[in-house]
Amino acid sequence: MSHQTSATAPKSLAPGLYIVATPIGNLGDITLRAADTLRACDAVACEDTRVTGKLMKHLGASKPLWRYDDHASAQDRARLIGAMRTQAVALVSDAGTPLVSDPGFRLVREARAAGVPVVTLPGPCAAVAGLTLSGLPNDRFLFAGFLPAKEKARADMLAALGDIPATLIFYETAPRLAKSLAAISAVLPGREVAVARELTKLHEECRTGAPDALLAHYAAHPPRGEIVLLIAPPAEAAPDAGDAEAQLAAALETMKPSQAAGLVAKATGLDRKALYARALELRDR
Repeated sequence: MSHQTSATAPKSLAPGLYIVATPIGNLGDITLRAADTLRACDAVACEDTRVTGKLMKHLGASKPLWRYDDHASAQDRARLIGAMRTQAVALVSDAGTPLVSDPGFRLVREARAAGVPVVTLPGPCAAVAGLTLSGLPNDRFLFAGFLPAKEKARADMLAALGDIPATLIFYETAPRLAKSLAAISAVLPGREVAVARELTKLHEECRTGAPDALLAHYAAHPPRGEIVLLIAPPAEAAPDAGDAEAQLAAALETMKPSQAAGLVAKATGLDRKALYARALELRDR
């Protein structure tokens, strides 16, 4: 695979849509490729022209900024796609990776359907940054956007996702953090929770613990900034000894004790030596 650096990047871009991840706080996190693309593109589609304007000024780039946000219509997307047939258009969000909890997926889907080339430039993402900082299990995780604002809908979502064997990741606002922590305490008691906020910024922090303890902390120290809220997966149920013995007895009908013990140990996670000893007892009955 070839690697393109800032020094070898082309001064012009082929027409199409370029999905560009931008910093979530620290401007130093922008990639060389993202900076080159924003300097070389013909226009930038963005959520807030004022926010993106500051980033473009930091990069020393001056390009037309076209508004594309939650209120964009089908006609707005059609105009953008029309422009992409002859121009390189970069898509950015206010911060982080476009399409992650924002409306950009419709634009990408329609651009692909129209045969417009789509290129992605990976980079900062608050959900992934929060996960890596939290210390919670990261072999499986589920990003679920923002929790609902209404109490019942919030509780229903937590209940629906609570049994999934993965770390749950949500975005949350500072004013609603207390209500979300209280809901987690009520719906998913005993779960470890992490609150990661102000990621990559001067006052970055990540606190973990029981939701009630975090609730007390933030009641005394009202939070500010953007928040990533993470919930540990459910604890694995302890193997049932009675079920393991039934499995042993069934396995012994066709296997030697050592083989039966190995099979049941693999299935239950129980100690193989203890299972072997029990298998001998069952065989000699």
